[in-house]
Amino acid sequence: MLFSGGQDSTICLAWALARYAWVETVGFTYGQRHMVELACRSPIRAQLSKMKDWGARLGPDHMVDLTGAIKAVGSTALTEEAEICLTEEGLPNTFVPGRNLFFFTAAAAIAYRRGLRRIVGGMCETDFSGYPDCRDDTIKAMQLALNLGMQRRFILETPLMWKTKAESFALAHALGGPELVALVVESTHSCYLGERGIRHPWGYGCGQCPACVLRAKGWEEWQARLPTE
Repeated sequence: MLFSGGQDSTICLAWALARYAWVETVGFTYGQRHMVELACRSPIRAQLSKMKDWGARLGPDHMVDLTGAIKAVGSTALTEEAEICLTEEGLPNTFVPGRNLFFFTAAAAIAYRRGLRRIVGGMCETDFSGYPDCRDDTIKAMQLALNLGMQRRFILETPLMWKTKAESFALAHALGGPELVALVVESTHSCYLGERGIRHPWGYGCGQCPACVLRAKGWEEWQARLPTE
């Protein structure tokens, strides 16, 4: 499970724990401005291990340092102190070229050694910032490349690929009820600026960056769909 400590990967981790008998997590440091997300990972794992029978299913955590590799191929607003804006191509300058490709390659190498075949990621093509390495076609192509390059039969799973952020909150509720929703709100981190001092109804963040905007919109849409007494 590619686990960043963010909303999407936490919900996907719960999805994997509900589905599979053994789940290992892998996190990445790559010089990201929102390094605080990594500090969220251990507390989230600890809280998830107390839900249902998930503690017996949650295996070890792996950390991979990709800082040198990613910084060597160019900086972005996600790895340097720069104003977040749209590029001429229409993508936010928080896009880190090849980031998810690095992630899947490293995760597959770990899975290869561990005898694991399924790799789960929180990528989404519905409510997203337009990053090309989050698209379904990219994930399918990556699965083929990894299987050819490592001579394995990996299956790359993206449970949120066609879900809106509102639907991802609904999935969290379906998987773990109010307890899991509260964990997502209080303990996960999505804000690109690493802001943990401002608490919104949907969690902590600056409220202005693309990640915060998507999260806030999803929360409001999900709340609007809940039945009223």
